[in-house]
Amino acid sequence: MLTPFDGPAERTAQWARACPWTTTVGLARAVLAAGTLLTVLSTPYEVLLSPLSDGTVPPVCGGPGRLGLWCVVPDGHRWLAVLISAVVLCVVIAGWRPQITGVLHWWVAWSFTAGVTIQDGGDQVATVIALLLLPITLTDRRRWHWQRGPVLADDATPGWSWLVARVARVLIMVQVFVIYLHAAIAKLGVTEWADGTALWYWLRNPQFGAAGWLSPLTDRVIASPAGVMGLTWGSMTIEFLLACALFMRPVPRRILLVAGLGLHLGIAAAMGLVSFLCAMAAALLLYLTPVGQELRETWPVKLLESVRTRRQKVTSIDAARMVTEPSG
Repeated sequence: MLTPFDGPAERTAQWARACPWTTTVGLARAVLAAGTLLTVLSTPYEVLLSPLSDGTVPPVCGGPGRLGLWCVVPDGHRWLAVLISAVVLCVVIAGWRPQITGVLHWWVAWSFTAGVTIQDGGDQVATVIALLLLPITLTDRRRWHWQRGPVLADDATPGWSWLVARVARVLIMVQVFVIYLHAAIAKLGVTEWADGTALWYWLRNPQFGAAGWLSPLTDRVIASPAGVMGLTWGSMTIEFLLACALFMRPVPRRILLVAGLGLHLGIAAAMGLVSFLCAMAAALLLYLTPVGQELRETWPVKLLESVRTRRQKVTSIDAARMVTEPSG
């Protein structure tokens, strides 16, 4: 375990030895897949494939997009794309064989962004994160991603698969850093964000504004100059701090994880962007949780352990019967 007196060499060695295949990564994969699954199941595919502005009828099957799921299924049977997507994403959430489902997860997510016309930034983030997760999932030999990862022996050195997965985790962190840094800096060039009034317009927008059940509260908050400026500049501040979290110690990163999840939960509650919440929650888990950190207790882990224990008991009982019972 590291102490405040450990130098860069010790910290680098500890970083290199941390296991990249953990239950925390499994949780992030499950949340990421859940966002796409909710979008696919809750939106009719006729709406997802709404006509483009130039009058053409999607899915968009030109170039590499023709390899997408929505273009592979026959015309008139787009429901197959919904069914296949739902099955794959449910298996990903269950956590079975990350080596297999990691590729399928990326293909389903990429097919969605490449083929359908109704999507948001959360769907694009989900596709990018699923792609960057491939080196981690392809080198993950666990049967379920809810199982704890292997522990490196004190006298062992990380193998190539270990280092490939670690580098992929770094690339994910850099990607999330860029997302939040761009989100914070780009807003400074917009007058309404700079003067603190942007959320007054967004929350009162009839299409993207606050939900009906929440609008009485938000209307009261944004009616005050201090309230609307606090919401507007507060969200920008959280985004900027989330970008800076790449260079922070674990304690402030944990605080920012809660703040970031709260920010996106508020956006989902106000504007209904649940898939965006899932995509960014998964990104924050991979960005702000220490590499090698395991979930303390999860019901999938407990379920797997109970099944494994019961199977061992059954095997031992059968072995005992074979020893005690006479043959023939």
